[in-house]
Amino acid sequence: MSTDRNFLGRLSLPERRHLADALRTETVGGVLLLVAAVAALVWANTAPGSYEAVSGFHLGPAALGLDLSIAHWAADGLLAVFFFVAGIELKRELVAGELRDPKAAALPVIAAICGMATPALVYVLVNAVGGGSMDGWAVPTATDIAFALAVLAVIGTSLPSALRAFLLTLAVVDDLFAILIIAVFFTSDLDFAALGGAFAGLALFWYLLRKEVRGWYVYVPLALVVWALMYNSGVHATIAGVAMGLMLRCTTREGESHSPGEHVEHLVRPLSAGLAVPLFALFSAGVTMSSEALRDVFTQPVTLGVVLGLVVGKAIGIFGGTWLAARFTRAELNPELSWPDVFAVASLAGIGFTVSLLIGELAFEGDAALTEEVKAAVLMGSLIAAAVATLLLKLRVRKYQLLVAEEDRDDDQDGIPDVYEEGTEAYHLRMAEILERRAAEHRERARLAGAPRDGADRPA
Repeated sequence: MSTDRNFLGRLSLPERRHLADALRTETVGGVLLLVAAVAALVWANTAPGSYEAVSGFHLGPAALGLDLSIAHWAADGLLAVFFFVAGIELKRELVAGELRDPKAAALPVIAAICGMATPALVYVLVNAVGGGSMDGWAVPTATDIAFALAVLAVIGTSLPSALRAFLLTLAVVDDLFAILIIAVFFTSDLDFAALGGAFAGLALFWYLLRKEVRGWYVYVPLALVVWALMYNSGVHATIAGVAMGLMLRCTTREGESHSPGEHVEHLVRPLSAGLAVPLFALFSAGVTMSSEALRDVFTQPVTLGVVLGLVVGKAIGIFGGTWLAARFTRAELNPELSWPDVFAVASLAGIGFTVSLLIGELAFEGDAALTEEVKAAVLMGSLIAAAVATLLLKLRVRKYQLLVAEEDRDDDQDGIPDVYEEGTEAYHLRMAEILERRAAEHRERARLAGAPRDGADRPA
């Protein structure tokens, strides 16, 4: 049977560069996220009183409906920055990235959908059998790309760019569906006046962008107003960030090296990855971890459903969806990789930290005890998924190192990896010049090594 295209094949050079820039920032942010999560756990378990006092401290203008706790500001305010970046990344993927071609997009989209539906199904089955609450079905559906990359950084494994791109695309589609889940299932009673004001602000934001009005002093105050109105409307405030991110232009015009969306993403992504998400983790991941609490994670249906959804549901869903989509679209796997590589990445996608914690808070709002148990389950499930992925990736680490070295090889030293130039005349001419120069150097060294020295041939 003939194949239509190659799955997990080589990325184009612009895509590879964008991927490297984005993942570099996310990896640093992921390490900060790990540090923040550990700090939260240590703080909450050594000084629970002060942790609760700080996270529960209220500030903000009450007249505007914004007298919120520090933890609430982190979840609704700082995560709006995270979702703003997610909106830009989604827009870029749709118009210039892996998702712009429907045929190419079908496989990662199907894999991501299966990777969200299967964990939800696992959760529902566990709670149907165990008599638990169905409210948390969405908790194990999200992948945390920053946390996953932090795990790769900690264990010292560098994935080939095709696998990293697949992981990032999965996370982008995950974010899209997580946004839809939050908007549809976790919207409280609507205030239509505030919602109308938020839409008016978004329309003004869109109009200013189309007129190419520039200046952060215009957009930042407007964004804050839109966010506040969205929060007071009953729709989760992070939706405002996504909407504004999707409005940015992510295609380049003549004379532009980067689109406005890419430029803004480059400026805001470090703020999101380095400050917003770690601070959210600091005030959300602080749960009390005792032997009894850990036992409950594996015995209560709600928490067990979350753990199994992340560890088992994600891996099976993404791998199974990918395999079925590849068969359906007649896509042939890159011969340099194999299906165990896809399963390892699917296991890594079971790390669901930031958005899973957020959805857990929304799903069990009003039940503080169950919320804490669900957070503990998210942490435990993510930890187990990270351990499983680490084992699987370590089994393949030598192969990955060889593939990455080949991808990065630049023998002609022009700043462009050789794999993108080996079919051009200019590359081979540069290599011929380099090799001729090296040959001349070695001939000179051979001449000097073979030349007689004074007294060298005299008997002792």
